[in-house]
Amino acid sequence: MSPLTILIFLPMVVGGVFLIIPRMKDQTVKVLALLTGLVAFLLSGWIYLNYDLAQGGYQFVQKSPWLPALGISYHVGVDGMSAPLVLLTGIVIFTGVLISWNMPRIREFFGLLFILATGVFGVFASLDLFTLFFFYEIAVFPMYLLIVIWGWKKTREYAGMKLTLYLFVGSVLALVGALAMVFQAKAQLGYLTFDLLELEKVAFPVAFQKLWFPVVFFGFAVLGGIFPVHNWSPDGHVAAPTAVSMFHAGVLMKLGAFAALRLGIMMMPEGAKFHLPWIILLTLVNVVYGAFIASVQQDFKYVIGFSSVSHMGLVLMGFATLNYYGFLGAGIQMFSHGVMTALFFAVVGMVYDRAHTRHIPSLGGFIKKLPWAAVAFIIGGLTSMGMPGFSGFIAEFPIFMGVWKYEPWIAIVAVISIVVTASYILRVAWRVFFGELREEFQDVPGLLVYDKVALAVLCAFLIGIGWFPKMMTPWVHVGTEYVLQLLK
Repeated sequence: MSPLTILIFLPMVVGGVFLIIPRMKDQTVKVLALLTGLVAFLLSGWIYLNYDLAQGGYQFVQKSPWLPALGISYHVGVDGMSAPLVLLTGIVIFTGVLISWNMPRIREFFGLLFILATGVFGVFASLDLFTLFFFYEIAVFPMYLLIVIWGWKKTREYAGMKLTLYLFVGSVLALVGALAMVFQAKAQLGYLTFDLLELEKVAFPVAFQKLWFPVVFFGFAVLGGIFPVHNWSPDGHVAAPTAVSMFHAGVLMKLGAFAALRLGIMMMPEGAKFHLPWIILLTLVNVVYGAFIASVQQDFKYVIGFSSVSHMGLVLMGFATLNYYGFLGAGIQMFSHGVMTALFFAVVGMVYDRAHTRHIPSLGGFIKKLPWAAVAFIIGGLTSMGMPGFSGFIAEFPIFMGVWKYEPWIAIVAVISIVVTASYILRVAWRVFFGELREEFQDVPGLLVYDKVALAVLCAFLIGIGWFPKMMTPWVHVGTEYVLQLLK
């Protein structure tokens, strides 16, 4: 059995145990969840570090017949693009467990969270179209329950339903487009197959690609938060409990971008070349509009929610350039933004759990009570601003190079977002963590050791990649070269 398969199904098995055994003690659940999260983190790191850069291509591959009469198999593996995302998922599930140490109904919460993690691991590793959709739906469904049961009472039902409906419509669109690809491939190959590696070799007619590319791309890009179907995302971020927000923004949005790349751009390159010139304009709206909307928010969590929309726009913009620099930057940005946003939402959750408000003007001086959270927010903020020495700079610089190569004026307009991002990050940092601590917050408790470990792990990756880009760029370079070969 491939270690990748173990990684995919380990969280589901443990999550199933949590849901099936009703009388398991909370402390036992916490310990088992922590061990599972740690194993997933370490195993994802082992897979990442043991990926052979010289060999490239898909590795840790396992293929087993599932529904052979329909050409469906369980087929998984990782390449240079997906290996960092598998590592990202391991990081977020481990830190998410640490952040959720005192959640109510802990058994059910961790059970659903781990099932969600299996879906995410599965999508990033899938090399079969049916398997990809199978895991994709597993990743989306638990999110609804996690939000409506444990989320913010004021908006959780609305946000959970809104998120589910948007993503359901997007997945239906993508599924229709994917089935069109499968039957078109059958007409050319003479047999039915869902295998992505076989579908990559099919030369779909140009007219077919022009027709179906936007259906597949936008179907998945809904989860990536592309404008104008982005507004489910901030509401979902805000309503979700902290660990789910970390997963939502840190990992789930990457599913949409990754699947749009894997099934849209890589499968239908001529369709991508035809449609992406106007799609890149939508991503420009994401980048600039998202930053401006984030800058006027008074809710701490909404600031990060709209910031996430802006930064995910950079990922899709990098893909839309269809050149080396854009792909390289977008691949790194998916990882960097995932860790950064997980860190941001962890900090927001820590402040809210103690202050019981996210209203920025009502906060202030929290560096005196939560110095670890303050430092972590500043590190995340510097990453968000693209400051040298942090992973955000390593990611955003090649994206802007790719956009400049594609069309200089788009890069010039997009750069506005950096200035706006700096303004709201500095404003929020000052108003939440500095100044006078209000009297009603004088007795708030400090952070648990679990919280500090989670913040330290997330900050370590943001700083480590910023100072040592070789921790990630060779992997994404290999993945980028593979994508460019398909675009020739």
